[in-house]
Amino acid sequence: MILTKPYRMNAETITNPVTGDRMTILQPAHASQGRYAKICFDLPPGAQGSPLHYHTEMDETFTVLKGFLAIEVGQKGNVRILQPSESLQVPAGTHHSFCNASSDWVTFTTENNPAAGFEQFIRGLYGLAIDGKVNAAGMPTDPLQLAVLLKLSDTIPVGMPPVFFQALVNTLVWIAQRLQVETSLLKYWPQAEGRLK
Repeated sequence: MILTKPYRMNAETITNPVTGDRMTILQPAHASQGRYAKICFDLPPGAQGSPLHYHTEMDETFTVLKGFLAIEVGQKGNVRILQPSESLQVPAGTHHSFCNASSDWVTFTTENNPAAGFEQFIRGLYGLAIDGKVNAAGMPTDPLQLAVLLKLSDTIPVGMPPVFFQALVNTLVWIAQRLQVETSLLKYWPQAEGRLK
């Protein structure tokens, strides 16, 4: 029998100064060649989390460690409140959003599969927030940087026709690549797995 050890590293915690969220990379995507990542998030009371969206290829599993996490899943208005030790798997293509609707902090993990682009997306958002390059909601103010990050994250917002959204993002990414905008994001990525092809 061959025993394998889980990936061990000094956990890296990054705080978003705009939203107050914290993330700790428990297992980075590069440890599995981009197939898997595990990230722990701490959301302050009332944190908006994410708007309703879906991923075309990535599965996500949310597990609450402390507090209560509200997850809207499947269709608008279908909200589940996860308590400590409860998990919810969100397969690729499933609409979902999450927030902390409580008056206490919530701590939860996400397991992402595949994960390289998602980890780079989150690192980019937090890094840009630290550098003061986001709006009050924590989103990048540069539409080209935002497009690069959205492309990496495999995220499609609900409410906009997917074909239109993807055409818009692909056009902005094409412009961003010509202008080498991605180089402004590389400092947030310790590994190159998330780079656009």
